[in-house]
Formats: sequence, structure tokens, C-alpha cells
Amino acid sequence: MMTNVIVNDTIYFYEVTGQGDPLLLLHGFTGSSQNWAAHVPILAQHYRVITLDILGHGQTDSPTDPARYRMDKVAEDVTAVLQIVNCQLSIVNLLGYSMGGRLALYLATHYPHRFRALILESASPGLDGKPARAERRTRDNALAERIERDGIAPFVDYWETLPLWASQQQLPPEKHTALRQQRLANNPIGLASSLRGMGTGAQPSLWPHLPALTLPTLLLAGELDAKFVAINQQMHALLPSSQLEIVAGAGHTVHLERPYSFQQAILTFLATPFATSIVQTS
Repeated sequence: MMTNVIVNDTIYFYEVTGQGDPLLLLHGFTGSSQNWAAHVPILAQHYRVITLDILGHGQTDSPTDPARYRMDKVAEDVTAVLQIVNCQLSIVNLLGYSMGGRLALYLATHYPHRFRALILESASPGLDGKPARAERRTRDNALAERIERDGIAPFVDYWETLPLWASQQQLPPEKHTALRQQRLANNPIGLASSLRGMGTGAQPSLWPHLPALTLPTLLLAGELDAKFVAINQQMHALLPSSQLEIVAGAGHTVHLERPYSFQQAILTFLATPFATSIVQTS
């Protein structure tokens, strides 16, 4: 079921597939709910899968005010969408990738009673320390200005050259094409405002919240993504109920580069008793 819903005077696009306990999937920056298309049929065999386009992305509205994109405001939107979609008010399983992972972690730390379990793919708690956040805000603002000045296509050309995506060279051409087309479909105003409002430099640091987060948490990182492997190792040490899984042969986009390992990690984690460990998968 694909539909729109208005929350806090903003139109959000979402889709619900399958039956069972709800599982909410949150995409990354420049993404949309379409990024999960290959996984929904598998996950929907076990869960009521809810995908949505985060503010400024896909078919969801793209307001011009960056303050509207603040992490707390977007988190309020997501909880309002869940209130409407999840009519029986079941406790939700929550999965977020990259930017969506930062949003998922914010939701889990500020609304823990709404969630049963948390899965973070290539995510972080943000930056710890005002100087680091200020430096990152400067970079994010420069990138936002670049999007506004040059338009979406030149920005996507630049974005796809970043070292973060080097491991995607292993993907077949049709996957590259589909990913590029999805990125190009975004609104430049939405992407620029998202960077300014909920970029890594703009969001509050969630590091201090980790020791108090008792939700069962699965941390996923690709072994080729050294920066996020290190971040997730640090998170694993602070989270009292966490499991860290390093996926062999994958970089930042584990769900795209190793889809079977990604699916199995999720299904195993959600279906079995929780355990704290570090796992190497192939």
C-alpha cells in the first residue's frame, strides 16, 4: 500500500507491505524508500514493513526552511507517521542506514518506549565536541550551496566520486544506473536543506546517550568501510545491549553490496534471543 499522509503540515510518502510485527526502514542521504525495494519482499514475509521518504527526499515534501529539518522536528514527524500507520500501536522494530541510522538512533534514545529493537547500518551518533561539529557544519553548508548553485545532476556527479562509495565499483552496471536515477529524482532544495538542518554537523551528539540505551541493538558495518567500522566498534563498547556485525566484502552500503548477508543479519537478529558479540560474515 503506497500513500501520502499529512503530519505537522507536511506531506510524507510511505508504503506498507506484509503482515506481522512492524519494521520501519529509514534510508540515507540522497536516498528514498526505493532503496529498500530489493529487500521488502523478503522482509515482508516475516514483518509488516513500513518504508517512508524522509523529509526533503523522494516524494515527501521539501520545505525551504532548514530549521524544519532539525533532527528533533523530523523525529516528531516520524513518530506521528507511525501513530497513523501503526494503528494497533504495536512496538516497532527500527532500522536505519547512514543518515537514516542517525535519525533512528535519535528516535531510539528519545522515544525508547516506542521500539522493540534497533538496527543501525553504517551509522554514527554524530560528532562529539563543538569544534568538530562546527567544522562539519561549514562543510555541509558549502555542499548545500553547491547543490543550489549547480543543480542536482552536477551534484550527483560529484557525490558519486566520493571515496565512501569506492566499494560500489563491484556492483553490476544496472545497479549503478538504478541508484543514480533514484538520486537524480530528489529535490535539490530538499537535499540542501537536509544538509543544513540534520546533517552530521547540525545534529546534536548522541554519544552521551549510548550507555543508557538498553534496546537490543544490531550494529552493521562493511569491512571495507574502515571509518565506520571504527565508529561502530566504539558504539558497541558503550551500548549495553549491542551486537556488532562486520560484513565481509562490503563498504558503506551493505544492503546494496551484500544484500543476502544484510537480510540474514536482520532476520536472525530479530528472530533470536539477543547476544553481544562481534561476527564476521561472508
